[in-house]
Amino acid sequence: MDAVEDIKQRLSIEDVVGEYVELKRAGRNLKGLSPFSSERTPSFMVSPEKQIWHDFSSGKGGSMFGFVMEMEGVDFKGALEILARKAGVDLDQYRGSGASKRGKEKERLYEALDWAAKFYQSQLKTSAEALDYLRKRQFKGQTIIEWRLGYSPAGGSDLVNFLRAKKFSNNEIKSAGLGTDRFRRMNDMFRGRLMIPLCDQQGRVIGFTARLLADNPDAPKYINTPQTWLYDKSRHIFGLHLAKDTVRRCNYVVVAEGNLDVIMSHQASVRQVVATAGTALTESHLKELRRFTGDIRLSFDADKAGLNATERAIPIASKADVHLSIITIPAGKDPDELIKHDRESWLRAITSPQYVMDWYIEHQQKELDITTAVGKQKFTDKVLPVVLKLEQVERSHYLNIFMKLLGLNQGTLDMRIRALKEPRKELRTPSGPLQLPPKIISEYTRTQDLFMALMLQRPELRQRLQMVTTDMLLGDPAKELHVFLAASPDSASEVLATPELQPVEDYVKILLLQYEELYDTIEPNELHYEAARLQVKLIDQFVKMQKQRLAHQLQHADEAETKLLLEQVKRLDYLLKTHKGRA
Repeated sequence: MDAVEDIKQRLSIEDVVGEYVELKRAGRNLKGLSPFSSERTPSFMVSPEKQIWHDFSSGKGGSMFGFVMEMEGVDFKGALEILARKAGVDLDQYRGSGASKRGKEKERLYEALDWAAKFYQSQLKTSAEALDYLRKRQFKGQTIIEWRLGYSPAGGSDLVNFLRAKKFSNNEIKSAGLGTDRFRRMNDMFRGRLMIPLCDQQGRVIGFTARLLADNPDAPKYINTPQTWLYDKSRHIFGLHLAKDTVRRCNYVVVAEGNLDVIMSHQASVRQVVATAGTALTESHLKELRRFTGDIRLSFDADKAGLNATERAIPIASKADVHLSIITIPAGKDPDELIKHDRESWLRAITSPQYVMDWYIEHQQKELDITTAVGKQKFTDKVLPVVLKLEQVERSHYLNIFMKLLGLNQGTLDMRIRALKEPRKELRTPSGPLQLPPKIISEYTRTQDLFMALMLQRPELRQRLQMVTTDMLLGDPAKELHVFLAASPDSASEVLATPELQPVEDYVKILLLQYEELYDTIEPNELHYEAARLQVKLIDQFVKMQKQRLAHQLQHADEAETKLLLEQVKRLDYLLKTHKGRA
């Protein structure tokens, strides 16, 4: 038995899902409100019999591992570790000796950091300076508890002595980022500071941000845990463990500039807010957030640091396939003050963002007088390099705006681009295939799965598989099932025992669940009409998606390529017309 099977035997899917979603019995299955969208009528189903879940509102579904991956924003390995802890399974017994040793060493670091957080929390009660600072910032007692805020004594080795008493070695203390060698002895990394724990997506402490409380102009106001096995500032997102559920429901996230701004926003019940270390937004940060939403809204100061961070983030966002926008705070206010004294204005600000490139161009227009030659030159120097780093379609759009704003012709623009050493061919070559919006993909997948559910359960309808070919389907599981059903037109619905379908067992179970919920009580004649409707809809959506991709390619094709692409468009039109006639 492997680790996955061991966990499956110890945990039931209803118990795992029930920790996130309130489930109620609905016949043989369980039903609840979707955790992926805001809905009033439950469309989220769990089948204890099949050990599978499916969300009809979003089209998502799978095993308990897939559910944890979706909810926690982790990969399969992360889901395995989370479920192993729930099940009491020791993953070390399934690992090699080297991996087992590293796993135990990491667990020791987690333990040391958790004890450190408890120690700092206990010390907070004795620090009048820290408590006074928190009162001035108007943090409530519940907020202090929820975020595990604490205080590091100024003595020099208080935490080190505490951890040694808990049987942690000097090497473990140092590896956790909690101690440092000074004057040939181990001392505390943080002293005389307000301590803000940094947590991973599961809420485990992986480091600290420490704010100076004393008035010392020679000391940095904030310091962070150094790079460790557990903490990587280029990947860590502050507050995500407490924000992720709200982010998933709202389908957008606000990235604030400071950790305390995040805490204050959560205290005001605006919980879709996180922060990064300073304003250094990296591709890794965006990819982590992309697990929960593609709509990312920045709330950075409009100072030089904030503007530079925004400039750097624009091409990164394009590469990470996220929609990046900017939140504008009312003049003369900072997020902390706005949140504390005018929550509704804060909400209006974060729900009315401006797309990042539009904001950036508008900001530079305000800063520079583009009616003068000098202003045009500076505007070009600032904006054009940023535009040229965009994905091709977006780049073309903003180059047109750029020319209109400055009154340039194409020849002048090309000369300026050459001066910036941007290869001309880059303007004509797409950076990659067209990325269709997630909504279009989701709708297509939903139609595809309903069609395949009918094909799976109703052998008499499978002649329609000849009209929907394998290359029209998204995802290997759907393709594999299509091949099997086309080759076995009369096979009964008890296909789970078929060896060929074992690799796509979860997908088959999801289709069976969909059929039970939607079609089990419908008359056979009605199912014929439903199959015909879904077939036409699927082909229609397929043709539209393919045409969008071809239109993208046509923008950059030469004469010969254009002729071939137009032939493909004709074939798609013929496909649609023929299949509608036969439906």
